[in-house]
Order: sequence, then C-alpha cells, then structure tokens
Amino acid sequence: MQVSIACTEQNLRSRNSEDRLCGPRPGPGGGNGGPAGGVHGNPPGGGASGPKARTAVVLRPPAPPGVLRESTGRGTGMKYRNLGKSGLRVSCLGLGTWVTFGSQISDETAEDVLTAAYEHGINLFDTTDVYAAGKAERTLGNILKSKGWRRSSYVITTKIFGGGQAETERGLSRKHIIEGLRESLERLQLGYVDIVFASRSDPNSPMEEIVRAMTYVINQGLALYWGTSRWGAAEIMEAYSVARQFNLIPPVCEQAEHHLFQREKVEMQLPELYHKIGVGSVTWSPLACGLIHSKYDGRVSDPCKATIKWLKDKVQSEDGKKQQAKVMDLLPIAHQLGCTVAQLAIAWCLRSEGVSSVLLGVSSAEQLIEHLGALQVLSQLTPQTVMEIDGLLGNKPHSKK
Repeated sequence: MQVSIACTEQNLRSRNSEDRLCGPRPGPGGGNGGPAGGVHGNPPGGGASGPKARTAVVLRPPAPPGVLRESTGRGTGMKYRNLGKSGLRVSCLGLGTWVTFGSQISDETAEDVLTAAYEHGINLFDTTDVYAAGKAERTLGNILKSKGWRRSSYVITTKIFGGGQAETERGLSRKHIIEGLRESLERLQLGYVDIVFASRSDPNSPMEEIVRAMTYVINQGLALYWGTSRWGAAEIMEAYSVARQFNLIPPVCEQAEHHLFQREKVEMQLPELYHKIGVGSVTWSPLACGLIHSKYDGRVSDPCKATIKWLKDKVQSEDGKKQQAKVMDLLPIAHQLGCTVAQLAIAWCLRSEGVSSVLLGVSSAEQLIEHLGALQVLSQLTPQTVMEIDGLLGNKPHSKK
C-alpha cells in the first residue's frame, strides 16, 4: 500500500514542533487549541505584551539523528526521553495495568506498586477501557485521587476500541472515540488523559473520521496527544498523511509488542517512521508475556500471568519451549553483567532506536523494584554484548530492501 506524505522531511523539520504535534495554538478564550485558561489551557500571564516587548531567541544545536535526548532524574536514577519527536518527557520505563489492576492483585497491592513506581521516578502509567472490564481504570483513578500527586507530574495513557456490547460501543467511529474517552475519564476521575491510543485499526471507520475525532478530543481538552496501538506502518503513515492534508493533528507514537522473540516491527519498521514523521514507540511485554522471568535465576515467576490459560499454553507450546531454551542460553551473559535474565531482557528493549518507553507489568512492588535494575544494565550493553545476544537468539531482523 503506497501513501503519499503531504510534506517533505525538510518541511517537517522546519515547522514549529508545537504546531506540528499539537495543532493551532489557542487564542484568547481557548480557540481551536483547547479550553480557555484553567488546567489545560496556556498558563495565564505567560507571554509578553505591548509593542516594546522583546523576545530573546536562543538556538540550540539539534540532537544527532536517531538519538533520543535522555536525562537522568535526581535521586531516582530514572531516565527520561521525549515521546517520539514531541516535547513530552516520559520515563523510559512505564507501568502497565494489564492483568493486574482491578483483577488479579488487590487494590492495596496496586497502590503499593503505583507508589513505588512514582517514588522511583516512573511518570508514565498506562491503562485501557477494557482491562478488567473498566476496573483497571477505576482502580488507577482511585489511587491517584487518594495520593493527591500533582497532575502535572505524571502521564496517563488509555486506549479506545472495545468497551461495550452494543455495535456503537466498539471500534473507532467518531461517536465511540468521543463517548468512550469521556467514559474512561469518568472512571479515572480525571479531566483529561495525556495520551489516548487508538487500540487496533478499524477497517469499518474511514481514516479521516478517526483523525478528525482524535483532533476533536484534543481540541476539547480531553486528551493532549494521540497515538496508535497495534497499527501497521502503512496505516500510521496514512493517518499522518490525512492529518497533513486536512490540517489535523497526527499521532505521536505507536504502542507495540517488543521482546527478544518479537522484533520485526519495532526494530525494522518503526525507526523509519520515527525519522520520517516523528512517531515514537512505547513498547509492551518486554518479558514475552511472562515467558522470560526471574525463575531462571532461582526466583519465582509472576503468579498473575501464570494463571492465564492462553499464556500457559503459549509457554508450554513447542515454540515456547524453544524460546525458553534460548533464554537459558542468555544466563551466562546475565551473570557476567551481574543481573537477572529479566533485567537483561528489559535493558535490551530499552536500547532499541526510537523507543521512548518500555511498559512493565508487575504484581508486587518488590517485582517492580527488581525490574528497575534494568537501568543499571543498560549502560553495560556494549555493541559487542548486543551482537553476542543476537548470535544466541538467531532471529535478528534484516532489511528486505
């Protein structure tokens, strides 16, 4: 499928990044960019006024091509990256709520996990409308409300696609995107989410309708950015092209599965989108849905994922057994680096080009803290070590050009 892009790479680089990613700036009273004043609008008194006002322009050198500007949090050691080529800074490790929140762990444990994550510098919390039939969003919202953390200090993402039994309560129609997001906000007890993802593509909804609906919820202040989840590269390019054609807001990131045994999309397709149109990657399942875990180092595997039938079947399948053998082959490298094989696998995901954040799924605060040890492993992943891992796995994707 060939999709024409409505502007060249030179135009993309030269356009103001705020206009490119967030649409027209709001004038007095909010305009098209968002609600007037308040939490979601531009800060009051932020600009100079009068004919004598002068603005000092400071030019900074551009980052090297393909390099994500990275900083380290004081006191936590957490690393922060831009979400794609937007200005939003997210922790390179995020917290997901699939399987756990509102389902297989208690609300008290969920609060312990979220608190540990926040205190260790994680600022990205991911959920969706269908996790535990909406209970994950309610649990996350209740915890955030009880903690009273500054809303500006963390990033909340949710996804839209499923949500109900009626024909109009699923998919990516304008109706469901708007109504579904409002229902998510009610469960989360928030005025807006930072990123709303279109979870899966919808062949029944025209791309223009999807992009217009996402632009609308951003302009209404219900979300600040939008992204895609489990979309193909051609579909993401089409969404970008439609946004350019009609002066709408394009997606800023794709959420995709990525781990030692799932590599093609994140390592071959998404980096090209990152360089061409600024779309970053938020990846999930760095431990292959529980197949890679600390059991190999004498620790206990995640009890939540171990009880899910399809995951158990996947691990016990012929491919699953071959993959477990590959994980065992990685143990000497992990021991040499002084880490667990799970920490090695997470660090390996973090080093991929264009990856803004890797989502962790944990069932206890202790498991979360153990996984955070991957940050120390990341600096030890030399090109030689990565080549050694690739040699053991034997599945490095190659360009088909």
